[in-house]
Amino acid sequence: MKKLQFTWILLALTTACYAQTFTLRSKDIGGQATNKEVFKGFGCTGDNISPQLYWENAPAGTKSFAVTMYDPDAPTGSGFWHWIIFDIPADVTELKSNAGNLSKNLAPAGSIQSKTDFGQPGYGGPCPPEGSPFHEYKITVYALKTAKLDLDQNAMPAYVGFNLSMNTIAKATIVMYFKR
Repeated sequence: MKKLQFTWILLALTTACYAQTFTLRSKDIGGQATNKEVFKGFGCTGDNISPQLYWENAPAGTKSFAVTMYDPDAPTGSGFWHWIIFDIPADVTELKSNAGNLSKNLAPAGSIQSKTDFGQPGYGGPCPPEGSPFHEYKITVYALKTAKLDLDQNAMPAYVGFNLSMNTIAKATIVMYFKR
């Protein structure tokens, strides 16, 4: 009997040590942005295609997701928001490559892409000032406790960020770097 109890305790501890965590991944992103993700404009000549993203092991109670891309190294004093998409249904676990292009209609049904610091909704890729050091582009998925944020595509990035903070159960981030 003691051997059986010990086996169950060992199994429970092993399972707890290897518990799966909320994780964000991409088939497109390595350590650095490529021409595919880089903005087209402001002197940058990229394709401006948002990366494919997928997440797994969302926490219990998740009612929707949001994804943001943020550059804390932008010389603005407050960073730079490159992409904001929210109200992604809880049964969705992937954004296809180029989902940030509003004209392609690849984003999940019901999701909303709001204004970025480029002044318009949708994805705007990396385009740091020439000669500046590498910029860090943080792509974060948020598991939210609400199905809708009750915001629209005209919501400003800081206001969306506030609403995300108030409704986040968990979040996961991947990073890519770029300089020109």
